[in-house]
Amino acid sequence: MKKILPSLITGSLVLTAVNVLADDAAINSDQRYSHEAMDALTDDAGAIESLTDAGAIESLTGYNVNESALTKSTGIEFGGWASGGVTYASHNNPSNSNSPISFNDRINEFQFNQLNLFMEKAVEKGDSWDFGGRADWMYGMDSTKTQALGWDNKIMVEDKSSYYSVAFPQAYAEIYAPFGNGITAKVGHFYTLIGYEVVTSPDNFFYSHAYTMLYGEPFTHTGALLSYDINDMVSVTGGAVMGWDNFRESPGAWDFLGSVSVKPDDDTSIVTSLITGDTLFGGELRNTTMYSIVLSHDFTDKLHYVAQHDYGVAQSTPNSIHADWYGINQYLTYDINDKLAAGLRAEWFRDADGYRTGADGSFYAVSAGVNYSPLSWLKLRPELRYDNFAADNGAAANGMATPFDGGNENDQIGVAMDMIVTF
Repeated sequence: MKKILPSLITGSLVLTAVNVLADDAAINSDQRYSHEAMDALTDDAGAIESLTDAGAIESLTGYNVNESALTKSTGIEFGGWASGGVTYASHNNPSNSNSPISFNDRINEFQFNQLNLFMEKAVEKGDSWDFGGRADWMYGMDSTKTQALGWDNKIMVEDKSSYYSVAFPQAYAEIYAPFGNGITAKVGHFYTLIGYEVVTSPDNFFYSHAYTMLYGEPFTHTGALLSYDINDMVSVTGGAVMGWDNFRESPGAWDFLGSVSVKPDDDTSIVTSLITGDTLFGGELRNTTMYSIVLSHDFTDKLHYVAQHDYGVAQSTPNSIHADWYGINQYLTYDINDKLAAGLRAEWFRDADGYRTGADGSFYAVSAGVNYSPLSWLKLRPELRYDNFAADNGAAANGMATPFDGGNENDQIGVAMDMIVTF
């Protein structure tokens, strides 16, 4: 059965892709809807746009909370999504652990990853002051990875038999001040500026995550940031935060967090981000610095490329004077049509001292997948992934030369698919 299920998933994906391509070839490539659906619409462009962007609740009931009198008068919008999936691996770990891969970290069982609800008032940039903010609430298996020390990690009573919890990954206020080109201040708890991949399911192409994101970067911060657009090409952000994934465990330890975004043309952007300062790891404060550089380029309207490089170093670690880690990721995605896109991801992540992963050596991973959106509120993300670990000198110093399958294998093949429903 274990071998049959991945084959069924893969086969269904091929049939889906063939069906979508056949449908796309039968009509003009710019048309997203069938002739019958288009006949049911008015000629008003706003109606078409509304249908395209509609979430599941609006599509199924016709009701959009963000069109109510209250939301229009206050500028507050509500939204959310639910995501979950299944992963199968070439090994058969009795514990069903997919470690060291995280987020989709269970095999042979369904994972309900995220139920995320949010409310947001975006600040309006212009000639006057404006106030806004956002709050996110998350439930699911991803919540435990998104919690911050001293904030939401103690909300639910710990139950070692359950992998589900609650998190509040964002709760911040924003103020826009009309000075110069406009300054935006963000104060509270928020997602990091570092890296390319993010926690939120709808904002990633792949179901699984790169090691660089999982082990090399923070997820959230607590503090204050100021953002300013120098001109149409360059914007800067900077401020003070209380380390990595921390709310109040070390209130006296403040780090600098900042980024510079450069967009030389409509097709290219380069974002460089940095965090440095004392950070709480393993119950101790250690001076930690890391940077991330992300280059994005659109070769065409359909072909998109991303290259990422991260480097981090921590001082006074348990096993050495300092420990460093670094990674190189590359992404290539192609929009086949309005419903279907294909993508590749290749990664090298090195943790020479085993400080971040517990295994000193290099992780290599290659992923291939598609995004299929048959409806405006539904997305399927099937994926095929290969992972390999190369221990330094053939055997890691801490004995973790085979991190997969509970410490029995140095590589694995995985097949996974998840579903995202937006509200």
